[in-house]
Amino acid sequence: VQLQASGGGLVQAGGSLRLSCAASERTFSTYTVGWFRQAPGKEREFVAATFRSYGRTYYADSVKGRFTISRDNAKNTVYLQMNSLKPEDSAVYYCAADRGLILSSIRNNHEYDYWGQGTLVTVSS
Repeated sequence: VQLQASGGGLVQAGGSLRLSCAASERTFSTYTVGWFRQAPGKEREFVAATFRSYGRTYYADSVKGRFTISRDNAKNTVYLQMNSLKPEDSAVYYCAADRGLILSSIRNNHEYDYWGQGTLVTVSS
């Protein structure tokens, strides 16, 4: 599975961005897809995930209420809508996917088999 992340950019605090993760796999709707981010000097951290085709979504506490993950199965694409952005949201954002992930592992980046190349989000204060 090849993942292509896009949509990053420079935005002022309080602004919005929508990231996209497009997949080459026709059965992408059955995959668990997660968004992770990594700021300079920090470890990669979980942001949000959508679990398989069940429609369940999960968020890190730091983004809950501001970010929304969704998927368009017809386009084999998962989105991350980011609103009310803060400077601390600045990072390289990665999408990841896995077909066999169990629910208890969705926040663990080491459990995902497929990764996109990352897209840079910079939020200015």
